[in-house]
Amino acid sequence: MQRGTKSAVIGGLIAVVVGGVAYGGYDLYHGGLTGHDGADGSDGKVATGPLSATEVDSAANGFLTAWAAGDTAKAAALTDDPSQASAALGSFRTNLHATALTLTPQQTQAAPSTGPGTAAAPTRVPFSAKATFDYAGQQSSWAYDSALTVVRDTTTGKPVVKWAPSVVSPRLAAGQSLEAAPTGAPPLTAVDRTGKPLSATAYPSLSGILQQLAARYGTKVHGTPGMAVRVREANGTAGPVLHTLSQGKAGSPLPTTIDSRLQAEAEKAIKTEGPDASFVAVQPSTGDILAVADNPAYGYDKAMLGQYASGSTFKVITASTLLSTGKYTPTSKLACPKTITYGGRSFHNVEGEDFANATTVATDFAASCNTAFISTASVLPDGAVENEAKDVFGLGLTWNTGVSSWDGKVPAGTGSLKASTYIGQGEVQVNPLNMASVAATAKTGVFHQPVIVPDSVDHRQLAQAPRQLGSTVSAEIRSMMVLTAREGTAEPTIGSLSGDVGAKTGTAEVDGQTKPNSWFIAYRGDVAAAAVVPNTGEGYKYAGKIVTAVLSVS
Repeated sequence: MQRGTKSAVIGGLIAVVVGGVAYGGYDLYHGGLTGHDGADGSDGKVATGPLSATEVDSAANGFLTAWAAGDTAKAAALTDDPSQASAALGSFRTNLHATALTLTPQQTQAAPSTGPGTAAAPTRVPFSAKATFDYAGQQSSWAYDSALTVVRDTTTGKPVVKWAPSVVSPRLAAGQSLEAAPTGAPPLTAVDRTGKPLSATAYPSLSGILQQLAARYGTKVHGTPGMAVRVREANGTAGPVLHTLSQGKAGSPLPTTIDSRLQAEAEKAIKTEGPDASFVAVQPSTGDILAVADNPAYGYDKAMLGQYASGSTFKVITASTLLSTGKYTPTSKLACPKTITYGGRSFHNVEGEDFANATTVATDFAASCNTAFISTASVLPDGAVENEAKDVFGLGLTWNTGVSSWDGKVPAGTGSLKASTYIGQGEVQVNPLNMASVAATAKTGVFHQPVIVPDSVDHRQLAQAPRQLGSTVSAEIRSMMVLTAREGTAEPTIGSLSGDVGAKTGTAEVDGQTKPNSWFIAYRGDVAAAAVVPNTGEGYKYAGKIVTAVLSVS
C-alpha cells in the first residue's frame, strides 16, 4: 500500500483515507458513519495567517462527515453562516427525502502563499457526492461533483467552511436553493368514446388537447405527478430540474367524446387542402365533439381557438333570424341584385351574380347571395341577428368544453357594420368548433354546448342558450341547407353523399390577403362538421372537400 494512504473498515463501510483525512458514507436510516474529526490546533489564542493543510483537512473532514451523518446542526456549526447552512442541509435530507449520502473528497487545491507576512488565498476542497432518495416509494440516486472552501473565521481564528449554496450543488448561486417539486401534470390515458386509448402519435392534431386534458384532469382521475429536485430561484420561481425523484403515475382512463374513426379520417383529410386548415365535427343530438384536426397538426389549436370571419356560413343565422320574424318563408321573394348599398357602403356578390326579382329566400341561401341578405337589414331591427347568434346558437356564451376554446364573437353593430354581420364579415369572429356547432343547432333546432370531456366527469356547468328554434323555422332551415347541398353552392363536393345531408358554403374576404378564406359547414345524419382553409378561395373548392371526406365515413 502506498505510503500516506491507509484504509479502515468502519460501521461496515470502507473509507479511503487520503492525506490523513477520511470522508465516508453515512446511511441516514441505518447509521454507518465513516471518517473522523480533525483537531483544530487551538491553544486558546486566535490564530491568524494562512491556513495549514492540516487545518483545511480538519475543517473539511468535520463538515463532510457531519453532513453525511445527517447531523446538520453540527455540520452547519462548522461553517461561517450556521443559520443558512442549517436550513439548506436540513432541507436536502428532509424535503428531498434523502436516505443516504456518500461524500468522497478529491485532491485539495490550496493557493500558494504570496510571500512572507501575507495570508494564503481561501482553500478549495472538491468532493463528489452520491445521494440516494426514497420518494413515494420510488428509489433513485443522484451523483454529482461539488466543492467547498475553507477559510479562517475572523472572530475565532478557527478554520471553517465558507458557506455558499453551491456547496450543496454547484448548480446553485446566491439566493437559490433546492426543492422537490412536481415535474408537471400527471400522465394521463385519455380514451375515445368506445374506450380506445388516444395518443398524439396516432392522432397528431390531438397533441395539444391531450396535454390540456392531462393538466386539467390528471389529478381528478387520481393520477400522481412525477417529482424532481429542482432549483428554486431567489424570487421563488422555478428553475431547472436537476434530478428526477419519481415518475408520475396515471390514474383511471379519462373518457372523451372523440370518435377515433372520424378523428383518423379528419387527420388525413386536413392535409389535402392547403398548408393551413382546421376542422371540427360534433354530434348534433348531444354536442359531443367527435373530431378535431389542424394542419399543421402541432402548435396552435386553430380549430378550437382560432378567430376568423365566417363568411356566408353565417347566413344560417341570418336566415334563422329572418324566418323567425314570421314575415318570410323559404318561398318568399327576395331579390338578388349585383350590388347593394347600405350604411354608405357598397356590397357585392362574390361572383357578381344578378338575379333581380327571380329569386326566393331559399334560392338566395343556396346560391349564397350577399345582396339579398343585406337587403333584409332594413327590415330587421338593430341587434336582431346578433341576439339570434347568442340566444339561439350559443355564440358568445361561456363554453366549458373541457379544454380551452374560443366561443365566438358577434358584436352588435349599425350601418355598414350591421350589413357586414349579415354575411359573416365585419367583426364576426368564429372558428370551426363554433361553426360545427351552428350546423348542429340548425340540424336539431336546439343548441347543445360542445364538449370533449363529458360533464359527468367533473360536473362543470355547461352553457345554455335562452331560446331554441321553433319547429317550423328549424324545418325550414334544414330544407334550405338540403337545397344548398343538392342544388346550390355546396353540391359540387357534398352533393354525391347519400342520406340526410345539408350544407352551407362560405367565402370570407380578409383585408391584406390575396385570396379569401374558404369555409364549409354541413351535417349528415347525427354528425355536423365545419372546416376553414385560409387564403385559398371559394368554400366548396377547399374546405368543402375536407368536410365531405369526413362525413363520407360517418
